[in-house]
Amino acid sequence: MPTSTRTRNRLLAPLALVVSAALSLAACGSGGTGGSGGGEARAAGKNDGVPATDVVSAIKPDPAAAGLLPPGVHRLTVGVAVSGQLPGTSYLDDGTTLVGQDIDFSNAVAKALGLTLKVEPASFEAILPALGSGKYDFGASNFGVTDERRRTIDFVTYINDGQGFAARKDSGLTKITDLRQLCGLTVATGAGTTFEATLETNRHVCTDAGKKAYDVQTYGESGALWSSLQQGRSDVVMSTINGLRYAVARQPGLKFLNEYHRLDVGFAFAKGTKLAPAFQAAVDQLIADGTYEKILRKWGTTGSAISKSRISPPELKS
Repeated sequence: MPTSTRTRNRLLAPLALVVSAALSLAACGSGGTGGSGGGEARAAGKNDGVPATDVVSAIKPDPAAAGLLPPGVHRLTVGVAVSGQLPGTSYLDDGTTLVGQDIDFSNAVAKALGLTLKVEPASFEAILPALGSGKYDFGASNFGVTDERRRTIDFVTYINDGQGFAARKDSGLTKITDLRQLCGLTVATGAGTTFEATLETNRHVCTDAGKKAYDVQTYGESGALWSSLQQGRSDVVMSTINGLRYAVARQPGLKFLNEYHRLDVGFAFAKGTKLAPAFQAAVDQLIADGTYEKILRKWGTTGSAISKSRISPPELKS
């Protein structure tokens, strides 16, 4: 039975506060920010619930991995997408301190390689195209490894995540295993993501079945995405498995529907990069010395662990 508008508003009122906070976080830091591989511990300030465990500063440089770096490489710039949605990258209340799983992994690899790391916030869809121009030495924003991306991008894998769905608790959706279940609905997702590509590529499945096509709404940051769901402008959200689980665990009025398609996730580089072997060795060292597990436990993503890093592996198929 459909939930009344009054009941729905009461159910989602706490969610509105969380979404509002996410919007504020995303708006706080419009400028760039710098960082180093030092990974100094920083307090979470007013951001209650944001993991603040220091998992980086104790890392020692690994001479074997560092020896794989091209000569003269001592400082790198990483492009990260600041979405406001943890465990991805977000700002703390100071408006300058970046936190998130990708930040920890980037700083951890930099420490293992003895590098100074400059972190530059960017929109998700702008990072991969900028790698070829040299604006960023690599990107770290939960980039799924796909065969399409591998044509122009090199990857060094560090976790396994993928695609999933979430909806309001009053939704009749329970588990999405076929995109035809979305026919006639409005799906919110991130701009320039594998989710958008999957939805656009397969939009025909509805019309092929004689049904009304689903509508795709794209957003550049998570606050607007979740607001669209809360306000009824969208019926379902398609995003990262880890991001959806994190949101649903902390925001009332939501439910995680299911994992749809798993993907390897990697640091992204311009095609033909000479940095990949060193990054791969650094990730493997972090796995071996236990740092890797500490990072995953910090962000509640142990289900995304890999046993060994790989360079540009083929896309995982369902």
